[in-house]
Amino acid sequence: MDPIGTALVVDHDTARLEVLASLVSSLGFTPENYTDANAAREYLSTRPDLDVILCEMDMEGLTWDSAHRSLQEMDVQIPVILFSDEAQASRMMRALRFGASDFFVRPVDDVEALQRSLDRCVRQRQVRRELEQSRQRLQAANTELRGTIQVLEQDQQAGRQVQMRMLPATPLVLNDYVFSHTVIPSLYLSGDFTDYFTVGDHFVTFFMADVSGHGSSSAFATVLLKNLFARKRSDFLRQNDDTILSPLALLKRANKEVMDLEVGKFATMVVGVLDMKSNNLRYSVAGHLPQPVLVSGDGARYLRGEGSAVGIMDDASYEEHMIDLPDSFMLALFSDGILEILPPKNLIEKEKYFLNVFEETANSPEEMVTRLGLDQADTAPDDIAALFISKRN
Repeated sequence: MDPIGTALVVDHDTARLEVLASLVSSLGFTPENYTDANAAREYLSTRPDLDVILCEMDMEGLTWDSAHRSLQEMDVQIPVILFSDEAQASRMMRALRFGASDFFVRPVDDVEALQRSLDRCVRQRQVRRELEQSRQRLQAANTELRGTIQVLEQDQQAGRQVQMRMLPATPLVLNDYVFSHTVIPSLYLSGDFTDYFTVGDHFVTFFMADVSGHGSSSAFATVLLKNLFARKRSDFLRQNDDTILSPLALLKRANKEVMDLEVGKFATMVVGVLDMKSNNLRYSVAGHLPQPVLVSGDGARYLRGEGSAVGIMDDASYEEHMIDLPDSFMLALFSDGILEILPPKNLIEKEKYFLNVFEETANSPEEMVTRLGLDQADTAPDDIAALFISKRN
């Protein structure tokens, strides 16, 4: 029969040691016998696989106070059973205070009790081994996870650099018009994106997109939208396709492409086409909040527009609006992340507060950015993107 486990048996009295070792052996354990406490301690440091220690309480050369500290320092989790020739309650309490799992008085008449105690020690030791193995596996998993996270963070950082390079030049000055933007991601990559570019001699097409969710998948959707607008601009130059000059047509194309992507993403958008020759604006809104804010000498107001977000339904419908712009104005588009950092609690109050900020501070985009605290923010609770278009006489 295979031994149940291995027991370290320690007693300076050779005769007692042999009797106890024989008893331990008869109960199915392999005894390792030592009469010297220091030698036993040295052996213990090399055998962490032991199941139980059986030791004389009045062992010569061994102070149990120091032994207890030594076992703690060695992080020894092996159960200890102490033996003594005297059956005193104070000795039993002292043994338990030292961390003993059990206490027996010689001669050991109740062998079954010793057997049960040894079995408990084996089970206890097995549980501790399993816990240690679980701890080691968890530690290995955590180490692997940290490595994986580090790689992902590096990928995210690289992706952010690519995404930032996709943004247009800021500021872009075209005669009396100035275009500028700010993007603050909540993670390394952003689901918010903006772009603007010239089309022909006197048009500028721009858009603000707020893709649902955060991180890589949302950022990939912004790449799709960037690519769509770039393709339609190319089609205008090469094929006389004027889709790039129609906000409504662009939203319909964006809706189809996001639907075809099939990644469970949708995006709210504002698309506009500025005619610098006539100083008018055509725009469409696709479920976007806050709505664009137009600031002029008459004050600040929202540019209203309705339409569902792109990527939700095949037959989505959109409106296209056209307005004449003041001789001097600032048009501001924000993603909904800006609403997260405004003081009011509900949406209606946030929209009122937001408009009041423009009423009070509308001299320049830079002042708006400072007033809203965007110049001090590296990250935000939600992605924040801002696009400013201004004209001065």
